[in-house]
Amino acid sequence: MKRKIFIAAGGLVVVVGVAAYVVYGGAEHEGPGTVHDRPVASTAVAARATRQQEVAPRTRQILFGDLHVHSTFSADAFTMSLPVLAGEGAHPPADACDFARFCSGLDFFAITDHAEALTPAHWSETKETIRQCNAVAGGGENPDLVAFTGFEWTQVGRTPEEHYGHKNVIFKGTADDELPTRPISATGLARQAFVGDQVVTTRQALSIPIEEFSQRQRYLDLVRFLREVSSVPECPQGVDVHELPADCRETAATPDQLFGKLRQWGFDSLVIPHGTTWGFYTPPGYTWDKQLARPQHDPDYQRLVEVMSGHGNSEQYRAWRATVTDGEGRLVCPPPSEGFEPCCHRAGEIVRARCGDLPAAICEQRVAEARQRYVDAGTSGHLTLPAATLADWGGCGQCRDCFLPPFMHRPGGSVQYMLARGNFDEPERPNHEVMGFIASSDNHTARPGTGYKETARRGMTEATGPRSQAWLDSIFTEAARRAFGDLTPRPEALEVTPEKLAAVPPFMVVHAERQMSFFLTGGLVAVHSEGRSRDAIWDALRRREVYGTTGPRILLWFDLFDAVSAVGAKPRSMPMGSEVRLGDTPHFRVKAVGAFKQKPGCPDWSTSQVPAERIARLCKDECYYPGDERHRITRIEVVRIRRQLSEDEAVAPLIEDVFQRIDCPGDAPTCEVTFEDPGFVREAREVVYYVRAIQEPTETINADNLRCQPGEGSDCARVKPCYGDFRTPLDDDCLARSEERAWSSPIYLRFDESLVPPEGEEE
Repeated sequence: MKRKIFIAAGGLVVVVGVAAYVVYGGAEHEGPGTVHDRPVASTAVAARATRQQEVAPRTRQILFGDLHVHSTFSADAFTMSLPVLAGEGAHPPADACDFARFCSGLDFFAITDHAEALTPAHWSETKETIRQCNAVAGGGENPDLVAFTGFEWTQVGRTPEEHYGHKNVIFKGTADDELPTRPISATGLARQAFVGDQVVTTRQALSIPIEEFSQRQRYLDLVRFLREVSSVPECPQGVDVHELPADCRETAATPDQLFGKLRQWGFDSLVIPHGTTWGFYTPPGYTWDKQLARPQHDPDYQRLVEVMSGHGNSEQYRAWRATVTDGEGRLVCPPPSEGFEPCCHRAGEIVRARCGDLPAAICEQRVAEARQRYVDAGTSGHLTLPAATLADWGGCGQCRDCFLPPFMHRPGGSVQYMLARGNFDEPERPNHEVMGFIASSDNHTARPGTGYKETARRGMTEATGPRSQAWLDSIFTEAARRAFGDLTPRPEALEVTPEKLAAVPPFMVVHAERQMSFFLTGGLVAVHSEGRSRDAIWDALRRREVYGTTGPRILLWFDLFDAVSAVGAKPRSMPMGSEVRLGDTPHFRVKAVGAFKQKPGCPDWSTSQVPAERIARLCKDECYYPGDERHRITRIEVVRIRRQLSEDEAVAPLIEDVFQRIDCPGDAPTCEVTFEDPGFVREAREVVYYVRAIQEPTETINADNLRCQPGEGSDCARVKPCYGDFRTPLDDDCLARSEERAWSSPIYLRFDESLVPPEGEEE
């Protein structure tokens, strides 16, 4: 009998084991993919330069790229690829190479996966894939594409004092002796989120394969991915980078530590801040101030800033704040101002609407408490009212008069604020930012340069979410119920404690659902380059002769001309990105040419070289496919920013936006204008100038953000959000009219009395 029981038990173990293997076996490492081995047609590459010369014959050509691209080597990108989120599956680094060549038709790009989740294996595979991409693109002086290797340092602080934000680190070289052995990750909240679970927890990833047996592979691969990430040990601190083990996770807590490690490596690299006003992760009340202090800023590395991405526009400054500091140094909720309602104030109004028959004094007490609890919760303020809907929050927190604003715009991180603000720790040597402007996509499906057409919102932007009500409830509602209990709307706000935050998935900690209405296809960086080679593109980036666009390939030149840089010197022209000492009236010249209108589908050279199924999956059957007609440039806007002379000089009056508006005549796609500023000599101080070339209105994904509708007492009484999930149809691109544009890099002028022309001499 015992023998029969033993045999039966053994048989049961075998059956269970086989069943477990069928369900859970075969988890695969997320590989780098395979770069398509066909080069881009040489005629297609040559046509780019030829068509540019037709409208603007210049020595230097303008090349377009994307320096901010993620693959599913990034933990958040991997999560977004899951079937439960209607994801597309793996999009490894090789996809980025093929998309840049055959879909978006770029001249260069950089892969910048989050360092916090890059394992030694994935970093090695990234470097090798980029080398393969460059090899198939031709290399040398005339490649069809130049691919750069990089990573994103993804720092997030819970308070404004702890927060520095995200920065992409790009390297010029591609060989092992030109790249660090390890990527350098941040510490703190972002590190916890990227190494831990994402939207789908490990527990869910193990249970979902039973519920979705036919799609189990992707969830099992996620579990393996998370285990690989969490198994990498931390590197010891205080050790030279060359002496660290090859397979540990290297970290830098602050920018100065990041710069220090890069200096130890000694490689030619750039550090590019981005998302500086994106309130998705940036704490309310944050400003750029502490990054003006010299230890936290290295101008040799940090020469560029990303002004625009798929997360919105970081350009514009506003004097309002989402929180303010009271007399005791505590963050509190400010009242609404014209065109802006802080979300902490809205939290109080949501509670007020729920008071019902409560005595007025008790209701007002709860309103005040709700506002303060929202402030205390930082970027998790929405969780103080877990039953509130997007309609309840209305248009709070949004910059209603900004162009394509980011979610919960933080104006203290805007590039206009960066350029106006100074650091006076050393009064005799104040520090101001000198950075060129770029734009990029921040795409998370290995799609560099997605802004060539406003189509396929799911895939060409970051919009994502549960594919059904059942999954929405399973992933988010149940997690909220576990953390906060009964979700029935109540006339009081909850206190968001660390324990409650730990009970919800990391992407519930921020208001991801509302963010979906703000995702854009993203921007492009343009360089004025001496050629198509890696050296030529890198040199343009280093000298800041660059600009950014919202996605269309607008051509833009911005020069200071007839400038005298020394006594007795001949006048000369200086391009965007230049620093110039000047003693007389500056004269500027701008030329802009509208982007080509796009034809539907993909060009023959693309579809004939790449299998149809790959074009369909990567490009969604829509490629960069310029016709013969260009969009019209309607006007040039000049922005003038005077630099702070002292710590207490107010920032807002220093930013003149718009300083001059110059309308472009006629219907021609080309606009050429000049302007000058006699006030430069009168004021005799440092001044920054940059221009925007504005294109005629066209349809743009999520241009209307929350799609506010006015009502009694509010200009955003009702909203029609563009959800990333099933609540907005997958084929609804949430289009609205928008004026696409290009931002030049600034020209930095310093008044120099020694260069003032002798009295009576003509300028």
